[in-house]
Amino acid sequence: MIEFFSENDFQIQKEEALIGWLSTIISSEKCALGDISFIFCSDNFLHGINLEFLNHDAFTDIISFDYSLGNELHGEIYISTERITENANELNVSFFDELHRVIVHGILHLCGYKDKTIEDASKMRVKENDALAAREAVKGLKVS
Repeated sequence: MIEFFSENDFQIQKEEALIGWLSTIISSEKCALGDISFIFCSDNFLHGINLEFLNHDAFTDIISFDYSLGNELHGEIYISTERITENANELNVSFFDELHRVIVHGILHLCGYKDKTIEDASKMRVKENDALAAREAVKGLKVS
């Protein structure tokens, strides 16, 4: 089950279409959907998590906690909507395109993809782009 929560005033749009899209990605990665929570929050909220749990004193757009059991995905994915806004402006893309990229980035982490090396980050970006291209086929999800 995929659920969405907010620690700020952000509300997810097109929830059913988004869940369908993410479920398709999970299946295409030969994984099973367990319990995944997305928590949308502010920069400060996510910075606090980064400090407390990862000992990183930096702002970030996403932190994922992977509780998966084998190929059954379970986890918590925290996303700063402030970072999404800033990234979208810097990259000259829509807020929703950047939001969807970061959401699928979190799912890909739960599927086992890493992004700490240049090679891994490149593979992750290809997977993100493939997922965003597949989004076009989901009725009602195309936003830009």
